[in-house]
Amino acid sequence: MLETEVGASADWADGTDWLLARARATPDKTFLHIGAEAYSFAAVARLTSATAAFLRARAQVQAGDHVALYMNNSLAAALSLLALMRLGAVAVPLSARLTAIELQWQVQNSDCRLVICDSDKGALARGFGLTGSEAVLVMPNVSHLPNASNLPANDVAKAPVGNMLQRDFAIMHTSGTSGQPKAAILTYQNIFYSALGSAFRLGISPDDRWLCVLPLYHVGGLSIMLRSLIYGTALELPPMRRFDEGAVNKLLSEQPITLVSLAPTMLTRLLDAAKRRPWHARLRLVLLGGEATPLALVQRCADARIPIAPSYGLSEAASQVATASPEQLRAKPESVGKPLLFTDLRVIAAGGGDAAPGEPGEIIVKGPQVMRGYFNDRAATRKALRGGWLHTGDIGMLDEDGDLAVLQRREDLIVSGGENIYPAEVEKALRRHPAIKEAVLLGLADAKWGQRAAAAVQLYDGQRISAEAIIAFARGTLASYKIPREIRFVSDFPRAPSGKIIRRALRELFDD
Repeated sequence: MLETEVGASADWADGTDWLLARARATPDKTFLHIGAEAYSFAAVARLTSATAAFLRARAQVQAGDHVALYMNNSLAAALSLLALMRLGAVAVPLSARLTAIELQWQVQNSDCRLVICDSDKGALARGFGLTGSEAVLVMPNVSHLPNASNLPANDVAKAPVGNMLQRDFAIMHTSGTSGQPKAAILTYQNIFYSALGSAFRLGISPDDRWLCVLPLYHVGGLSIMLRSLIYGTALELPPMRRFDEGAVNKLLSEQPITLVSLAPTMLTRLLDAAKRRPWHARLRLVLLGGEATPLALVQRCADARIPIAPSYGLSEAASQVATASPEQLRAKPESVGKPLLFTDLRVIAAGGGDAAPGEPGEIIVKGPQVMRGYFNDRAATRKALRGGWLHTGDIGMLDEDGDLAVLQRREDLIVSGGENIYPAEVEKALRRHPAIKEAVLLGLADAKWGQRAAAAVQLYDGQRISAEAIIAFARGTLASYKIPREIRFVSDFPRAPSGKIIRRALRELFDD
């Protein structure tokens, strides 16, 4: 009986555990592809029962506990997350790329009582400041977990009774590319409606296989896993510590991947890779997010007939907010399309009213996928959530058709002599120079003008150009107040796991 195998109980029908419900509906269908192994929904449900029982026995994990996950993408990481869902605990994913000080702050800021980690992270996790002998739990190999089918029925952890959608699912720390991260509280309702809205826009095929190269500690990676669970489709989860274009290109060419989510910089690296073979014919969509998609990349994909869908999203709205289809992109290459189903989106002017079509303003969002608030930060919550709307701090504009173009994050806006400078506009102008691969504009403090514009520039390999020549080039396309006054050259940019450039780290270039 499947009930015995997966540790199910009668309350699965109440919607209190998506995995148990899915294991009953499609037990033999593959859920996870990890390396050479494939695991059905029933198999994952059994392993999740064993993992949940292990967490309850070893660390006394209870419903409502805040539990940090400090793990690389792997079967153990997926099972740990699913087990916390089963137990009703709140997951706090931690980035494997942060420093010990940053991680300690996030663990303490989110009131975690336990850190679950990989074996190579145990020593570092023990320095996060949690008390108690069982405050850090190294997750063992799956083969060392108790066999769920042999456990007595009352020893197999079950989902808490009650409405799952009303419970907190995770605390996601924002990327903090411009300042201190904030801890967004996401509920199961947020995840569920985000998944439905994405499915309505992108479509679902029963044989979909979504390649997840984003880390599960990022809202983009987490969303892919949970959407595959909700849809009943397969997830390809390569156990990579860092993005490896060679390994990803191999998967895309050899495996029947239908969907993949990437940052534009990742896609560029894949296309630039030497000896890249054609990708599998079943690939139907590349979902792009995390940063603006350069027009040159849009054209490159069009020439190569690679179907891309640029999107706009943020952790506070459980990932996707708006997405343009490949067909829409042909007519509007700078657009991220219309908001998803269940999502209301406005662009407001400085006075609070709706901005006119084509007029820049702040993007605000409303819908069931918007976070409950920021944990331990009432002031930030009040500032972000006003009148039922999430004030994103991002700058964009809507056209006459209601399609969105994202211009800039508000905190990156530069105001020089009373004039607004949108870095994305200047960066796009600089990238038109054939020697410039990437450019990032920053606002530096200036006694006379308030701020002055400065640019960090990365050149294509083998290219040479002076700072003076770049400034002269900019004068041909930009108003004088938008032209960067200083140029610094970099070999690469510091990036968050999502692919976003960490602008605050670049400011050190201009400190001399």
